[in-house]
Amino acid sequence: MAINWFPGHMAKARNQVQEKLKQVDVVLEIVDARTPEASRNPMMNQIVGQKPRIMVLNKQDLADPEITKQWVAYYKGFGYEAIAIDAQHAKRLNQIPQLAKKLMAAKIAKQKSRGIKNPAIRAMCIGIPNVGKSTILNRLIKKNVAVTGNRPGVTKNQQWLKADETFQLLDTPGILWPKFEDEMIGKKLALTGAIADSVYQEDIVGMYGLQFFRENYTESFRRAYGLNADDLALSDADLMIHLAKKNGFADNYNRMAERIIFDARQGKFGRYTLEKPEAENDANA
Repeated sequence: MAINWFPGHMAKARNQVQEKLKQVDVVLEIVDARTPEASRNPMMNQIVGQKPRIMVLNKQDLADPEITKQWVAYYKGFGYEAIAIDAQHAKRLNQIPQLAKKLMAAKIAKQKSRGIKNPAIRAMCIGIPNVGKSTILNRLIKKNVAVTGNRPGVTKNQQWLKADETFQLLDTPGILWPKFEDEMIGKKLALTGAIADSVYQEDIVGMYGLQFFRENYTESFRRAYGLNADDLALSDADLMIHLAKKNGFADNYNRMAERIIFDARQGKFGRYTLEKPEAENDANA
């Protein structure tokens, strides 16, 4: 499944981000805590360069809490600051400005020595679509200024927003890449809703969801669909057909695949994370 989705405004946004970096002290790289690596643009290091960075793992309320802790430690191991938050419910958001000030402590001290009483930190908020950038910004500035929406590609323009006198934020459109070289990345992003529904095949993504949940969150998956041991012993294809019949879709495999995608996004299988740090280390070894 080759997913290609690179609207013109995203190409423009990438160029705008690189231009604005000169005005920025800190980069807030927002990722989905359920897919921390899949939801990172592989061009991000190239785009951001050596700017101080805070990895913000958003939607932690939807992710597996133990694996989220592993990811935070993983990113800290690369020298980044890292924090897991739930922007929707404003949990731990106030720690982001504190981390930014920690990273910029030397610059702040230097500016104060020059007589600047309240030096302002300028942060860029960046990430792929639908990881919650605009929600984070709205919560930090305590206003609904940044446009939000539960679909990718909502933010189209860049704008500076003031959280307080010492912390300013730049919203940026979500930047995807021209083509997912690894089809697994496409499946993960499609399952969590990070890419438009029109650019992937529901049957392939739904089957990926079935395989993942039955293997990694077996009990939650079993309870969600009322399955027994015999059901779980079926092959993936047979289990999909069984579920289709059980849920009133007759032999409509695609309808059941769509249902699995919907249920995953709605949290029917509980909190989950689609990738683990050790797996990423093995893949990059």
